[in-house]
Amino acid sequence: MQYRDLGRTGLQVSALCLGSMTWGTQNTEAEGHEQIDAALDAGINFIDTAEMYPTTPQGKETSGDTERIIGSWLAKRGRRSEVILATKVTGEGHSFIRGGDPITPSVIRDAVDASLQRLQTDYIDLYQLHWPNRGSYHFRRNWHYDPSSQSRERTLADIRECLEALDDLVEAGKIRHVGLSNETCWGTSRFLAIAAANSLPRVVSIQNEYSLLCRHFDLDLAELSHHENVGLLAFSPLGGGVLTGKYQGDRTPAGSRRTLNETVGGRYNEHAIPAIDAYLEVARRHGLDPAQMALAFCLSRPFVTSVIFGATSMDHLGNSLEAADLELGQDVLDDIEAVRRRYPMPI
Repeated sequence: MQYRDLGRTGLQVSALCLGSMTWGTQNTEAEGHEQIDAALDAGINFIDTAEMYPTTPQGKETSGDTERIIGSWLAKRGRRSEVILATKVTGEGHSFIRGGDPITPSVIRDAVDASLQRLQTDYIDLYQLHWPNRGSYHFRRNWHYDPSSQSRERTLADIRECLEALDDLVEAGKIRHVGLSNETCWGTSRFLAIAAANSLPRVVSIQNEYSLLCRHFDLDLAELSHHENVGLLAFSPLGGGVLTGKYQGDRTPAGSRRTLNETVGGRYNEHAIPAIDAYLEVARRHGLDPAQMALAFCLSRPFVTSVIFGATSMDHLGNSLEAADLELGQDVLDDIEAVRRRYPMPI
């Protein structure tokens, strides 16, 4: 397993990060514990979750259960020092969490305390804002994203207020470091500038979607990441499973995410299917497992700190873990680039 610097924190996180959003719905507590044990045995030291998880499906009845499963594992195993634990505060738009309130200082304080209780720990290593209050272009919103109605003054004040609340929590020892999620280049730059000007916590990472099918990060955010040492925590590197090949031919395997969401969050549609098939053909031509190729591609990108992957079975987990040692040859990367030129923005 490779380990990479988490920003300027001095922490080193495993290049693969264990995602958890299926624990509590698609996976039982026992299965979640089994996955954590296996991942740590393979060298993973990084686990990502969120207060709203599980998401497959999501709802009031199950919200917070994923953190509870991690908490029960920590209480049972007593291996807190071996894990770098990341979680997130939910923002506006989900009525089943605090009525859908936006992220505010009071929300942050209450959410951190609730997460600490569910996780059965005294501190959170990386606390992330799940998405900006002003909105986000992720989850296919890029097709109609329009920031022209945003208030610059309100946004800058909002960022400072949130950073001040996070600073209090760092001082209290409840969180160690701060990260963003579903953010833009401009938004991240403002967090960095406001933090620097006011001696507030510096964001150390951005958790955005990134895969063979979704490469928004390659441009402005890649430049910011390089110069500011704010790495990408890539989520959905397998495109919700579509890049594994399990849906090829319009199949829907029992228990898969597509049984819950036909388009897999907009990742399986008439525009994406030709690109998916082309990437699967690249893997076949080079004798590679398609899931491992997709993960290894993300791992090869210079701005990636860690790639967050999930699994609903131990077989899936074991297969993904093998990607940690897979280095793609230039011939494979050239073929991937050729597919990208044909299908530059399929989702």
